[in-house]
Amino acid sequence: MSIIAAHDVALSFGATPALRGAGLAVEPGEIVAIMGPSGSGKSTLLHCLAGILVPDRGEIHFDGRRIDTLGEAERSALRRDRFGFVFQFGQLVPELTAEENVALPLLLGGVRRAEAVRSAREWFPRLGLDRLEGRRSGELSGGQAQRVALARGLVGRPRVLFADEPTGALDSLTGEQVMDLMVDAARAEGTTVVLVTHEPRVAAYADREVVVRDGKAYPLTAEAAVS
Repeated sequence: MSIIAAHDVALSFGATPALRGAGLAVEPGEIVAIMGPSGSGKSTLLHCLAGILVPDRGEIHFDGRRIDTLGEAERSALRRDRFGFVFQFGQLVPELTAEENVALPLLLGGVRRAEAVRSAREWFPRLGLDRLEGRRSGELSGGQAQRVALARGLVGRPRVLFADEPTGALDSLTGEQVMDLMVDAARAEGTTVVLVTHEPRVAAYADREVVVRDGKAYPLTAEAAVS
């Protein structure tokens, strides 16, 4: 059974259609890259899969349960407890230290502060962030900040990690380092990853690639890869 799937999903923003019957199924532990040009609907599809957006038509299922019909509070709890997120610019809270940023999902989930911080600290040596626990986002390099964001996305041991252009703000070498760490950590934890990217070198880390064009998702073909 797929861990997460979209069936015939359509969504418009006003009069502008973003998705036109997109479908995608992801197996447990799989790393899937969603590719496509800017404006193709790839990030919209990810946001629907993650319960951030509710489609106008179609169904979203997670772990055998339909989630697009859930209320906002239930979808928010699902995102907090079962999903992890890494975005292009990290979106760290600037007032918090690195370890506090990583611990934040656990704190929001009701974990006691001491336990949440202890769990957060375990990720720093794993991601090459030793001795950076007390720094704030303005004191971190772009690659360091994105690794902190990756730790925050994984600290709750989510079933699915959603990564939306996680290397888009990084240079090529730093982006490769972040992707190596993301894939290694996901494999070690058995985490399913849904990755949105427009870069073939990033998509190459995935087990499988799909392309979104004109609001629909297709298996990646050689023609799509070079167009």
